[in-house]
Amino acid sequence: MVKPDGLLLWHGAGGDRDHRHFVALEAALGIPVRRLNFAYRELGGRRPPPRAPKLIEELNEVVPAVAKEMGTEPRRLLLGGRSMGGRMCSMAVAEGLPSAGLVLLSYPLHPPGKPEKLRVDHFPALKVPCLFVSGDRDPFGRPGEWDRHLDTVSGKVSFTWLEGDAHDPKKNEDLLVDTVDRWVKARR
Repeated sequence: MVKPDGLLLWHGAGGDRDHRHFVALEAALGIPVRRLNFAYRELGGRRPPPRAPKLIEELNEVVPAVAKEMGTEPRRLLLGGRSMGGRMCSMAVAEGLPSAGLVLLSYPLHPPGKPEKLRVDHFPALKVPCLFVSGDRDPFGRPGEWDRHLDTVSGKVSFTWLEGDAHDPKKNEDLLVDTVDRWVKARR
């Protein structure tokens, strides 16, 4: 197991690097946390995100550069984020981007109301430890929908449900932060 030197977090499709969960994680974790925007968000406005291949290409450029700034290497960093940001990190890691593990907050298992459009094809290629934290009322994936997909992840999987929360957890923010903190500490 590689001890992580830091955590890099990317936002969901409609969010940005200043999401309250990211700010709380940065304050609570005992490792450096970098909250990052995808380039499209930096351009301003409410434009939709580019398609996955473009975002994955961006991650493959940004992660090594940030690792170098932090005095480490990509394989010693945890990657992740909220919703789309976490999904893009998981896809980049599945395609070969080195990482110490994945922190996937409100991972979008499928689009709301479209459970047949699963976003799990890359799960078998995930060989790093993965932490999933989601609300049990998340329309992007509820408890019973996850069962058959988590076993396809090659790395060790941890999953925490936030009771009574939806896609942007509000009731259990402390539990979210505590869960990530304990998971990170277990890797140090």
